Amino acid sequence: MEELLLEFQAKMLGVPLKIQRYLLQEIDLKNRLVAIKGARGSGKTTLLLQLARLYMPLQSTLYISLDHIYFFDNKLYSLAKEFVQFGGTHLLLDEVHKYPNWSREIKLIYDNFPDLNVIFTSSSMLEIYKSESDLSRRAITYYLKELSFREFLMFETGKMFSAYSLIDIIENHDKLAADILKEIKPLPHFENYLKYGAYPYYKENEKAYYQKLQNTINLIIEIDINAVEDLNYETLIKLKKLLISIATSAPFTPNITKLSEIVGVSRNILVHGIKILGRAGLVNELYKDNSRIGVLTKPEKLYLNNSNLMYALAKENTNVGNVRETFFLNQFMGLHEINLSPVADFLVDKRYTFEVGGKNKTKKQITGISDAYLAKDGIEIGFSNVIPVWLFGFMY
Repeated sequence: MEELLLEFQAKMLGVPLKIQRYLLQEIDLKNRLVAIKGARGSGKTTLLLQLARLYMPLQSTLYISLDHIYFFDNKLYSLAKEFVQFGGTHLLLDEVHKYPNWSREIKLIYDNFPDLNVIFTSSSMLEIYKSESDLSRRAITYYLKELSFREFLMFETGKMFSAYSLIDIIENHDKLAADILKEIKPLPHFENYLKYGAYPYYKENEKAYYQKLQNTINLIIEIDINAVEDLNYETLIKLKKLLISIATSAPFTPNITKLSEIVGVSRNILVHGIKILGRAGLVNELYKDNSRIGVLTKPEKLYLNNSNLMYALAKENTNVGNVRETFFLNQFMGLHEINLSPVADFLVDKRYTFEVGGKNKTKKQITGISDAYLAKDGIEIGFSNVIPVWLFGFMY
């Protein structure tokens, strides 16, 4: 126990506090059981350590990753019991999906130690309500997205910008953009963000970023997906093949029959595979109507989850128009309901129509449509219903 505490304190004191993710201020620490989900590389470990350093008592807090060698010979429940006996009040558990029977033991910890607060992180793959011991009634769940453009600017410039609601952007985009322009020139930074700004670890080595991103993708498929889905090796290889097929074409309307032939699986397995990649934070499915989505409903349009994945996987096949759409969708996912529009690119919250394009894009497709907007790339500031697309990167 003492060695684990010393390891944790060394890690916590080494974590930077200057740059803080948007979710740090949103987590309600009054809840006894908190789950933080997110794709590999999104910054969950740093978030846990920052929470500990900022808001928790040092002497009664413990952080540990559940792939630690300690668990080769010890049980999580036994650790929690000993920790409570020594006065522990806050237990932070990283990567729970790597520990067998994690949900059963966390349920027992929650039920038997009422004075212990537990926060755990997991792969975005994990469906807590489907775990062996249903924790959905006990745990409050948060999802950590990749870096927004606003957060990327904090990393790059050290400047702290406010986040804006969609309504703020729609109604006051010219003023908001003008205020930001007093501080920075956004367009060069935006171009860089689209290529390498989605995951915080880009700061470690920008030149090796794509190689590390490709390694991360492999780990998501081979470790994170497999830990939850328990797939055989052949199926994992086919998931990689499916992802590459999507990457070289996305965004696109998938031909399920053709994709099935390319990947070498049946229609149902292919659709299930797409949904697995979606839960893993690698692709986004889009539909005209969310109400009719079933477990075997094929997506009407497929996107990679973010533009960095496009540059890492599609490489020379990356199209700038596709990159813009991918960025726009990514910034809205998890914050607003977003669907395919029958007349333009996207329909947000069943009310706002958006067409996404370059600086020469006209309003032709949205003329005469109420609550319709043109999200334009290559412009610093907009006018009327023309909004610079980069500004939608300030929503979180």
